[in-house]
Amino acid sequence: MRRLVLTLLIPALVLISCTAPQGGGTLDTQAFQQALATHGVLLIDVRTPAEYADGHIEGALNLDWAGGVLEQRMATLDKAKPVLLYCASGRRSAAAREAMSAAGFGDVKDLSGGITAWRSARLPVK
Repeated sequence: MRRLVLTLLIPALVLISCTAPQGGGTLDTQAFQQALATHGVLLIDVRTPAEYADGHIEGALNLDWAGGVLEQRMATLDKAKPVLLYCASGRRSAAAREAMSAAGFGDVKDLSGGITAWRSARLPVK
């Protein structure tokens, strides 16, 4: 009986862990797309202007993380608004999310896998 329970339980746990939302303020493409539909969300692309020009999610504000633009502009952004961040792969947006959270922004999420994952999911870019 114990073997049967383990045989059924382990695959179920693996399936749940693969489909569960990711922690730490990171959203997969589906959850990110759903969050974009929320009224009043601030969408920020933290890539360089050249990367942004190569294609971005419609409505995104380009505030380059590596160039310090996001940090310079943080004081002008509404801390009460939900914020969605993305970059190319998720590294810069994760760092930007941490900085924004530390600066007092209450609801900050970033896109797991960045715009690369977004494009792989065949979601629209402008």
